[in-house]
Amino acid sequence: MMTTSPQNNPTLDKISLSGLTSLSQWGLILIEGADAQAFLQNQLTNSVMGLEPTSPPQLAQTPEAVRLVGYCNSKGRLLASAWLASYRSAITDDLIFALFISKDIAAYLAKRLSMYVLRSKVTVKDVSDQWVISGYYSNTQQISELNLKEEDFGLCLPKVLLDGQSYSRILLAHHSSQSKNNLDEYVLMQWNSLEVLSAIPRIVLATQEKFVPQMINFESVAGVDFKKGCYPGQEIVARSQYRGAIKRRLQLAYLEGIFDADLFAPGVELYQESDPTQPAGMVVLSAPNPQIANRIDFQIECKLEMLEFGEIRLGSIDGPVLKIDSLPYPFLEI
Repeated sequence: MMTTSPQNNPTLDKISLSGLTSLSQWGLILIEGADAQAFLQNQLTNSVMGLEPTSPPQLAQTPEAVRLVGYCNSKGRLLASAWLASYRSAITDDLIFALFISKDIAAYLAKRLSMYVLRSKVTVKDVSDQWVISGYYSNTQQISELNLKEEDFGLCLPKVLLDGQSYSRILLAHHSSQSKNNLDEYVLMQWNSLEVLSAIPRIVLATQEKFVPQMINFESVAGVDFKKGCYPGQEIVARSQYRGAIKRRLQLAYLEGIFDADLFAPGVELYQESDPTQPAGMVVLSAPNPQIANRIDFQIECKLEMLEFGEIRLGSIDGPVLKIDSLPYPFLEI
């Protein structure tokens, strides 16, 4: 992972090594019922079987308890990505499956999943307006300061290495009737930066149906189980993997300078001079770097051949040049 220097940095003194903030861009879908596990197994790119349940207020922490999942259309294009965990109700002892997801697509995904429930004993609810989603990060293992209540639940995300420090990240859900908005702009900036630098993609409204999972490294960050049964788009996802037809990938990149914020939004297209009439890729996620003034970090999806031919430009063939950075993980090989 990239390293940064604190010299001449006007924002570094405002960044702590841990912090908690509400995340307005995140939402929550809850799936319940006797058939919920089997239902989700047939819908998502990752396996739901064997997912270890967590009893709140404990956090889902291990790979056996937390999984990155995707939901595809019939053409294998991602309609959504989410972090999945299951929790055991203290009242009924039933399992509740929670999808932490981009808020701007939560209602859409809940409605689409509900269309396929049919006679199954399953309920799917977008509860993004009833629950406050918060993000906590820390460069230590201590999470006691979170003061979780019995009705709170959450999960741990993969750690991010930055400047030689390993940062833990936690997504938390608090019922809105029991929680106040705890927005901290500086902590939010650091959280968003760590998410981008993790190189783990998150689908938002602007990038729905744009990517087959491998185009954004979804299989390399454990978001696809190639041994599970069928799900929407499964044949295309498997064919892309086994036939070696992956010609586009997610990359990390950055831009230094002062530019219009609209230029950084997910879905903004990339261009390369060898083929100026066709986009070379697009922005997946971006965030200002809190430790380097006037720097924006990006997750971009890009044609691999375009990286070999010259400069990748943002927004247009005359746009600013992106500098490509290294990924913090290798590609999955089967």
